Parts: sequence; C-alpha cells; structure tokens
Amino acid sequence: MTPQTVHVPLDGRSYDIRIGPGLLARAGAEIAPLLAAKRVAVLTDERVADLHYPALREGLAAEGIASDMLALPPGEGTKCWSQLERAVEWLLERKVNRDDVVVALGGGVIGDLAGFAAAILRRGVRFVQVPTTLLAQVDSSVGGKTGINSKLGKNLIGAFHQPGLVLADTDVLDTLAPRDYLAGYAEVAKYGLLGDGTFFEWLEKNGANAAAGDVEARITAIRRSCEMKAEIVVRDETEKGDRALLNLGHTFGHALEAATGYSDRLLHGEGVSIGCMLAFRASAALGLCSQEAPSRVAQHFADMGMKRGLGDIPGNLPDADGLLELMTQDKKVKDGRIVFVLARDIGETFVCRDADISVIRGVLDQALAER
Repeated sequence: MTPQTVHVPLDGRSYDIRIGPGLLARAGAEIAPLLAAKRVAVLTDERVADLHYPALREGLAAEGIASDMLALPPGEGTKCWSQLERAVEWLLERKVNRDDVVVALGGGVIGDLAGFAAAILRRGVRFVQVPTTLLAQVDSSVGGKTGINSKLGKNLIGAFHQPGLVLADTDVLDTLAPRDYLAGYAEVAKYGLLGDGTFFEWLEKNGANAAAGDVEARITAIRRSCEMKAEIVVRDETEKGDRALLNLGHTFGHALEAATGYSDRLLHGEGVSIGCMLAFRASAALGLCSQEAPSRVAQHFADMGMKRGLGDIPGNLPDADGLLELMTQDKKVKDGRIVFVLARDIGETFVCRDADISVIRGVLDQALAER
C-alpha cells in the first residue's frame, strides 16, 4: 500500500507527513534527502527502543545511514529538565551539528522532548518525527510544538520548532495496548468535534473498525486528522488565534492530569476525552448548544470504550475549586481568565475567554457528584 502524504506548507519550513504501513522499513529512503552526512541521532524511550528501533535502524542502514540511539525512561515524567539535559548533552557528545538530523522515535513525550532538544541544540538543528502512538501520529508530531513540563503545569517550557518530516507508520499501531490506542483516538475524535461534523459522523460509523485494525480506516482517520491540524497550523503557527481550537478538551484535561500527578492514573488522551465531554457539557449548561450534542458525544465515546467521566479516574480528585485553580496554571490563561474551547454544535467550536466560571464550577460539581 502506497503511503499517503499530507503537506504542511509553511513559508521556509514546509514538510510532509507520510502516512501508511512499512514506513520504518522505508525510513532511510524517506530521510536521506534531508541529510548532509549519512548519520542520524535517535532519541527514543526504553519501551519503544525494544519494539521499534531495530526496524528503524535496518530501514536507515538500507540506505547506508548510520544511527546512534539514546533510550530515555518511558512515561510523562521524562518530560523534565533532567532528561532534557541528558538528551542535549548526549547529542553534543556525538557532535550533532546544525547540518545533522535528530530523529524522535516514540510517542508524544519523546516527540515533545526530542523536538525541544533539537530546538535549543546549537540554537536549532533539524529533526524528524517518527511517532509510534496514534496520539502522536495525529496530534503531537504535527505542528512544531515542543517542550517539557513544569511542576506548575504541563508544557509550560518549550519552543515552536517544526520538524523536517513526519513518518506515521500505521504498522506500529498494532503494538499498542487497547488503552493506549483509545487514548490516541480521543485526539482523532477531537478533530471531528472541533471543526468537521462530517468527519465525526464518519468516525461514528468507522471508528470501531479502525480500532479493530482496519488499515484503510486507520489511514483515513490519521490523514483527515493531520489535514485538519495542518490547515489550522498554517493559519496560526504560534497559537495567536485559530490554533487554540486544537485545545478542545485540554483545559479540563490538563487540570485532571495535574491532579493525578501526570501518572498512569490518567493518560493524556484520556484527559482529552473526559475534557471534551466536560467542554460539551459546559457548552450545554451555558446555553450554547443543545443537550443532544453532549449526549451524542457520550454515546460515541461509550461505544468505543473510552473514558468520558470523572468517575473513570481512579483515586481522589480535588473539588471543583481545586480543579479550577489548576486551570489557572494553564499556558492558555489570558489576563487572569481561563480560556476554554466551547461548542455551538458538533463540528462548530470557538475560543471563549469570558465563560461564566460559576457555570463551569457547577458542571464540575455535578461531574464530581457522579463519581
């Protein structure tokens, strides 16, 4: 099956997203045009290194490209100063320069950290994203957001640094646990919810087939997600306007991630799925959309087996005021106001900077009471 391509046309920083099976085996041919010398430095995590680095190494070697690899610990905790320092010093020890290419092999954690390392190394070296999770393939590998977390919040330290290429090999999705696949699927559903009701309708009919391994359905879902993100990034690369729509569900989700200590209690994508539900419930409570919209979202998430309520999060959570306080640390806060992405309907969202916080608090109180 021939890989499909989504082009991201940024002035002077354009790149392709390649989507399809067998791209690890083709990695050398895909990456070679970017190289001044036939070598790359690969940043990955220990779990992904065991699963996918041998195939990547062979794909690179097929074109005579040598690769060094550093495997960092898996998990959200790796997006921190100490692991960033470790990665940058390792790259410097290998004399990676501005003509070289750093390859990020992994999920969103590795993609964000490796991209940030590339952004600050020698004031910017090129990098290639080879995302190995559905979430990374449809969201975090595209658009140039890189960074690490602070103890005060998620992704508060970082830079915009566009990749030179994204290789989304659909074969690697077969190695994902169902929980990880569904966490990524939340980002796929988000694209339909935020700006393409027809795509959400397609997902209602085909999402289960994609989850079951239908390659064509997976490629369609990934391609449309990447097309939508690329369109928004081209309009607003550094999130001054439309790009904020991509944060649908994230204001709630990031607060929940912080409340659970960025642990396995709640994966990022699970926070997004619950956050999308809360955003639609808040929109209905504010009178912006009908009650049918959140019910429809909830039904699709239930059909897919996704997390959709605060009761799906194990352990204790802060009260509504505690969650709102966590939201004030979000990087999207403007002039002390929490910024929400709210909905008028499925496929029709907008950025709201003046939501009635008492209504939001009421939605959170109700969601907590349902636990």
